Amino acid sequence: MRVRATAVSKGPGGRALPPIDVSMSSGTAVFVEAETAQRPTVLGLIVSGRMKPDSGEVSIDGTPDAKALRRRLALVDAPDVSEPHGDVLLSDVVAEELMFAGRFGGPIAVRHELERLGLREHARLPIGDLAPDARVRALCELALQRPEVEGLVLVSPDRHGGAPEDWWRIACELAEDGAAVLVIAGRAARAAISAHPAGWGTGEVMPLHDHADAADAAAAVEEQA
Repeated sequence: MRVRATAVSKGPGGRALPPIDVSMSSGTAVFVEAETAQRPTVLGLIVSGRMKPDSGEVSIDGTPDAKALRRRLALVDAPDVSEPHGDVLLSDVVAEELMFAGRFGGPIAVRHELERLGLREHARLPIGDLAPDARVRALCELALQRPEVEGLVLVSPDRHGGAPEDWWRIACELAEDGAAVLVIAGRAARAAISAHPAGWGTGEVMPLHDHADAADAAAAVEEQA
């Protein structure tokens, strides 16, 4: 599977999201930088086919098909969209995800899944209190169990704190198992990951695209006018 977003933007003058190019494919983890509280979620929604861009196009295997994007890409932990409420117990999050995957979400199934994830001792912990890397692993691996899901769009894992290289390593491990993984996070996380590239052969940190720089410059001129 290959997903390509070309010059996608949202909002007047690209205020919600300046034009940007993004691509992701099976077996590779890709990091793309998006700053501000809103832009990572907007980009995640667009790439995963859940929001129509105001400009540009998103294709999957060479074809613009929002329905296929929604079916084959899971939008993971996007603020105010797909994130679990912080007070919900991890066991309840697992139960819900198992049901999304078409599986029975009873106590025994939940316990087995938590054991597989190495998180059984955290079953009664609110997911908002779970360590950032454990949260990322749990939500991503559970999402990959949904029917037809082949890729993940993980939004703003850096907002939970912790070391970015920890959850980036998990993203790369999932890619090594064949998933397409796109991680959207901020500049500080990008710097931390770029400083520790060794051993992450499936990972790619995308360069910032000139589209975004041009849109930001145009917006600045408009504000001064």
